[in-house]
Formats: sequence, C-alpha cells, structure tokens
Amino acid sequence: MKAVLFHQHGGPEVLEYTDFPAPEPKPGEALIRLRAAALNRVDVFVRKGWAGLKLELPHIPGADGAGEVVALPPLSSPPTLGGMKGGLMAGDRVVINANLGCGQCEFCLAGKDNMCANWHLLGETVRGTYAEYIALPVRQLYKLPSHFDFHQAAAAALVYQTAWHSLVTRGRLQKGETVLVVGAGGGVNTASVQIAKFMGAQVIVVGSDAKKLEKAEALGADILIDRSKEEDWSKAVYLATNKRGVDVVVDNVGTTFMHSLRALRKGGRLLTVGNSGGPKFEIDNRYLFAKHLSILGSTMSTLEEFRQVMDLVVAGKLRPVMDSTFPLKDAARAQERLEKNENFGKITLEIG
Repeated sequence: MKAVLFHQHGGPEVLEYTDFPAPEPKPGEALIRLRAAALNRVDVFVRKGWAGLKLELPHIPGADGAGEVVALPPLSSPPTLGGMKGGLMAGDRVVINANLGCGQCEFCLAGKDNMCANWHLLGETVRGTYAEYIALPVRQLYKLPSHFDFHQAAAAALVYQTAWHSLVTRGRLQKGETVLVVGAGGGVNTASVQIAKFMGAQVIVVGSDAKKLEKAEALGADILIDRSKEEDWSKAVYLATNKRGVDVVVDNVGTTFMHSLRALRKGGRLLTVGNSGGPKFEIDNRYLFAKHLSILGSTMSTLEEFRQVMDLVVAGKLRPVMDSTFPLKDAARAQERLEKNENFGKITLEIG
C-alpha cells in the first residue's frame, strides 16, 4: 500500500510518500480501505518528537480517517461495534474513533475507555491513518450513512468527541452559561463553538486574526475579541460580560491560563485538552482558591460519547469546518499549513 511515514523525527521534510506493507488484522479487528484522513496538531508534535516518546519506526502519523470496510473478523459480535447497535458488513462506510482503549481494564469495563490503563491514541504511539489501509478493533468504527462524505467524517471524529467530553461531560455546560473560547481557528475550538451554541450557551471568541474571527462569528460566536488590538483580553472579556466574567473557558494553549483565570467568574471552570503554546508555564494559585475556580483536563471521549456526537454530525446538527484538502503524497505541505496556523478548520488528505 501507499503511505506517508518517517524514519526519524524532524521537520516536514522527514515525511516520505512510499510503499509500505498493508496491515494484517489481528483477532477482533476489521481491515479498512481509507479514503480520507484529517490532520491534527498531534501529527506535528509526533513528527517532531519529545522526550520519552517511544515509536516503532518507521511511523505512520494520523489519528483521523474514514473509508470502507474490506474485511471483518470471523464471528464478529455486533455489540462490539462502537458506532452502531447493528453489525457491519464488507463495503460499509465507516469513520474511525482514534481513542484506543484495551477493552479489558477496570476503566474500559466501566465505560471510561478514554481513561484506559493501557491507553493509546491512533497515530501517536501506534501507526495511523496516513495510509491506504488500516486494521482496528471493530468497536473503534462508526457506521456512516451511504451519502455522508468521507472528508467531513474524518474531520469531525477526533475534535468533536474531544470538545464534547470536555464541555458537556467534564465541564457540565448548562444552557444560558457563557463560554470563552481562546483561539478562533483550531479544530477543537471550532467544534467547541458549535457544541456550546448547540447546548444553548453564549459564546465569546478571542483570536488574533480578523478573518478567522469573522468565520467564528459565522459559526455562531456572539462576541468577538481581537487580541492584537486588546492586549489585556481578559479585561476585555470582563467588560463584555458586564464585569461578571464567564462561566467556562476553553483554553488549549496553556501559556494563556492566567488570562483565562482572570476572565472567569467566581466558581468558573477552565477546560483544557492540550497545550499548543507549551507544556510548562506558571499560574498564580491565588486566583484558584480566592475565586473558587476549577481546572478540568480531559482527553478524547468514551465510545458512547463518540457515538452520541457522531450521531449529531451525520444529522447535520454539528458541521465540521473544512479548510483545505491535499493529496496523500502532499502530506508534508498539509502539515506545513497546519504548523503555520494558516488554516481555519480542518485540513484533510485525499487517499485515492
């Protein structure tokens, strides 16, 4: 099969478009012919590498993907299918859930597979979706309607389940609350804007690009703050809420936490699923105890939450924001666009 892989960490130039053996499905796994993959920030982080990251090289990046079922395990059990109550057949269109639980530990058995004792993220520590074929447990597959676009499905999978678990499950977002989203263009951020509006919340978006802020407004954002014009944007948020502050902040940057803590009302919640600005930074603990604040972290979602949010996506109630599509062989160019923050919404790869 054709795949994009790397033999060593580095810049986009280490990505190679080449031939690689197609995977052999293990017991309980289905073989999928991928038609689309979607990029995530983790693809860039993995390519660059970090201390302690252990990969089987060469490594194939990519968490998100959608395609067609080629082969199923013998006597596959319909209840193991993560996305549908019914079973799968060869030729069915599916989208992948990149959250890989073992299915056997205490967390998985309790339905908390995103907290699995042996948790993996597809494309991070195991080979991913920048390839023509992939083999995965049947429970990781959500059956798509025959009309639903592969690229839309791939673009939605990781970011919508991540935003849903963070906002709805961990953050317990309520109708009528006010949500601040730090950053306008990222996949989780655009998903968070839509999910917050779906839940009946007011949404404020802070961004540094006027064009991206306009697009955030088109998604439903109620208040826009341009941080290139408002250096102290936490004060701008405070004033925009009539000096009340916001109930919830979605901050996946990390280095902006102090601004976010200042923007929260007493008893507010700061939600985070990542650290695009860097993993280490300082915060002033006085804001936490004096304002009764909570910082809530999470990763991905459970299998059940993945099904819930993908049901909303295929019903058209949540719509993934699409940026651009590149051929698989041009994955390096696609990653360059993502790394430079030139995108608004999801970048996808066409696997023809």
